Amino acid sequence: MSDVVSYQLHGNIGVIAVNSPPVNALSQSVREGILNAVNQAQADASEAVVLRCEGRTFIAGADITEFGKPPKDPWLPEVLSAIENSSKPVIAAIHGTALGGGFEVALACHYRCAVAAAKVGLPEVKLGLLPGAGGTQRVPRIAGVKAALDMITSGNPVAAPKAKDMGLIDEVVSGDDLEAGAISYAQDLLASGAPLKRVRDITIDPETIEPGFFDDARKRLAKRARGQIAQDRIVSCLEAAVKLPMDEGLARERELFQELVTSPESAAMRHIFFAERQAAKIKDLPKDTATRPIKKVAIIGGGTMGGGIAMCFANVGIPVVLVEVNDEALQRGLGIIRKNYSITVQKGKLPEDKMEQLIGLISGTTEYADIADVDLVIEAVFENLDLKKEIFAKLDGVCKQGAILATNTSYQDVDAIAEATSRPQDVVGMHFFSPANVMKLLENVRGEKTADDVLATAMAIGKKIGKVCALSRVCYGFIGNRMLGGYGREAQMLLMDGCTPEQVDSALENFGMAMGPLAMGDLAGLDVGYKARQARTDLPDDPKLYRMGTLLVEMGRHGQKTGSGFYKYDPETRRRMSDPEVEAMIKEEAAKLEIEQREVSEEEILARCFYPLINEGAKILEEGIAQRPSDIDVVYVFGYAFPVAKGGPMFYADQVGLKNVYDKICEFRERYGEEYWQPAPLLEELAKSGKTFAEWDRERGNA
Repeated sequence: MSDVVSYQLHGNIGVIAVNSPPVNALSQSVREGILNAVNQAQADASEAVVLRCEGRTFIAGADITEFGKPPKDPWLPEVLSAIENSSKPVIAAIHGTALGGGFEVALACHYRCAVAAAKVGLPEVKLGLLPGAGGTQRVPRIAGVKAALDMITSGNPVAAPKAKDMGLIDEVVSGDDLEAGAISYAQDLLASGAPLKRVRDITIDPETIEPGFFDDARKRLAKRARGQIAQDRIVSCLEAAVKLPMDEGLARERELFQELVTSPESAAMRHIFFAERQAAKIKDLPKDTATRPIKKVAIIGGGTMGGGIAMCFANVGIPVVLVEVNDEALQRGLGIIRKNYSITVQKGKLPEDKMEQLIGLISGTTEYADIADVDLVIEAVFENLDLKKEIFAKLDGVCKQGAILATNTSYQDVDAIAEATSRPQDVVGMHFFSPANVMKLLENVRGEKTADDVLATAMAIGKKIGKVCALSRVCYGFIGNRMLGGYGREAQMLLMDGCTPEQVDSALENFGMAMGPLAMGDLAGLDVGYKARQARTDLPDDPKLYRMGTLLVEMGRHGQKTGSGFYKYDPETRRRMSDPEVEAMIKEEAAKLEIEQREVSEEEILARCFYPLINEGAKILEEGIAQRPSDIDVVYVFGYAFPVAKGGPMFYADQVGLKNVYDKICEFRERYGEEYWQPAPLLEELAKSGKTFAEWDRERGNA
């Protein structure tokens, strides 16, 4: 065997046990151990073989650290062939999660049993890949092509009872002892004379597939894929499962898998997979830093943001007290929460009794004295520094010692807020993104005096409520909103240079952004940015700067909420439509400013919008605001809908080439002036030395 796989006879049943913590990934030693055990079982006294795993899960997937490296024998298809061609029935015994290659191992077995709490799935699409060891050929043969398409292109796991209904699991085993249950199931199969059930022997009748099914699937998936190509290749594999013999289908699957492994899209998605996990680690914080218990939370402000944050905590069973200025505002806030939960119930994603249970965890008050016993307070009022300082002074006087005082500010000075208290060590920024009950990112902001255990708690509680956490130091706008300034600025500058709003947004959406910057401004409310600009004293005195955004707000066009902004909106569907009036205004304003309008290429639109992000990101790294370039990528993928298939702005910059980015910024500096286009020193240094952000990060010990 091997160090991680054992094989023992239990009467007439051979038991292969994989024990490779933490998740029994399909490393070379695991593959070799399983292969040797299967081969050994062919010559011993066993009549059937059970394949199970120790620890908390069945094989949870491939060892993705091996991707892109020369394959080591035995490769997975060889192992699966040995299982499938075993002269004795092989039964997979599943607990925890059987994912990716792990589920493909189970599919190669002749039978599959599982505990009721187990889940199975093929999540490779989330890494820009497809199942490469038979998943696209075996699942449609068992469950049907439509079910296979839904399962493989979503990448979402399926619970064992549902998997049994789909035919993917043969038996749901009761009791706590899976090994005993699996051996008993194997004995029953032998007693009944059950045949060796090989999935490869199943054929799919092409006549059962609706005409145009695969073409329609490609078109539908292309709309949601946002630059990802794996979904298209998955459809091709399923088509092969219908039209080709098994071995030819497997060859087609392997060919397309290899194409995806070397694709830039998959490289970007694997980068984000690792970056998300790395972002949770604070470099100078000891791993054993204690966290403070969070058993009860208060939210100051019951608006859309405050209500969404309250839902995050209630969803994981933590009681929440919502604080508002008066009873009318409080009832409105509680009503918004109920409405949000009701929508989830209507969609069939939440039972009504569960909704009432969650709502029961959220209470309300207008008195600060009622939150004296909470462990964490999150202030979520509107962006006014004086108001926030006033609130924190009140909290300082009311909250118990050791309570964490957090601000949900998007860009205000966390240190200035902390100074309003006698305990700045207990103050931290917890910047949620709207809608807070949906958006994955939590940007935790470390103040100058934030205590280590407060920071560790903010990261831990963020993970508990299902957020992807990234750490920022204090600066205006932190990581995400600070970088966003140049992106939004250039989107509006491009209008003056000759673009329509539709041209700008379409270029960004074709790149893979969920929504272009001007449409996003309309969604958020143009008045929000307008008010924020009014509060700033550091903006250049330039009549071109945010010209159209300012004029539209002053005309009462605040975006979707008023029915018009850069676009017009259908009052029923909110569908956006180009507005000839706005396009005429843009031309008029450009003429007033004596700007000669011209045709602008999509390539220039992308560079003008994205290169300021990259340049500001370089400054943020130099200043130590972000821990690492990949943290910035995490912020943008999970907080600003940067396409995961592009890996985030800093990864994208490395792919484009930092010298190309630097040269283009220098070109824009000559054309548009150094007021807006001045290369960051770090970007210039790396461009001239031929290095990437990733290489720079590794040199600093962050590999």
